[in-house]
Amino acid sequence: MTSSTHQSARVYRMKTAEHMCPFGLKTVDLLKRKGYEVDDHTLTSRDEIDAFKAQENVDTTPQVYIGEKRIGGYEELRQHLGMSVPNAKDITYRPVVAIFVTALLIGLAVSWAAHGALLTARMPEYAVATAMVLLGLQKLQDVESFSTMFLNYDLLAQRHVPYGYVYPYAETLSGLLMLAGALIWVAAPLALFVGTVGAVSVFKAVYIDKRELKCACVGGNSNVPLGFVSLTENLVMIAMGLWMPLRMLM
Repeated sequence: MTSSTHQSARVYRMKTAEHMCPFGLKTVDLLKRKGYEVDDHTLTSRDEIDAFKAQENVDTTPQVYIGEKRIGGYEELRQHLGMSVPNAKDITYRPVVAIFVTALLIGLAVSWAAHGALLTARMPEYAVATAMVLLGLQKLQDVESFSTMFLNYDLLAQRHVPYGYVYPYAETLSGLLMLAGALIWVAAPLALFVGTVGAVSVFKAVYIDKRELKCACVGGNSNVPLGFVSLTENLVMIAMGLWMPLRMLM
């Protein structure tokens, strides 16, 4: 990792009336946090920007210079500093983890608001139902992309393509009804059905056919691998589909 002791850096970034370059702001902030003295040059017009690019023979801004060496843009600066470089194509579980952690926190919050305590019998129900709603919402943002990815592995959608379009609405509706504790005779069978079909489909694709696929669980533009997390999502829906009617009968 490059030491920043007593070093200064020059940054050339776009800052016009129409556009404030976010990567320029990130670059300046990162340099300052790493202890650099930053000579911040803002390019305030299209003429200035084009002239700078032509002079330095670069295609983009921001551009960072440390001493007389041109480092490059924001990602090149991160590499220079020994930091990881985000890549939208990288496989990640972060979206799923974020959803489940948020759902758990919402479950605790609802439990506190409704019952005056964090850990109650209904808290897990609130958390799981919330997770279903959040996962459904992710899919509903782009149903077309979701259905395309879903068709790669879901057995029912492969036989009846419209099911891929219905699934996000079914999951979201079931979660909302379970969260409200209403119309369980609709919500439970719905969760049981989609969860069972989903679990069988994922198990076949991953553990029998050994296919390496992306999961559509958080929408059609994600890089979450199909596997344990996807299977768990469906098994949890099955559990909720069985548990909610039983609880109503107790």
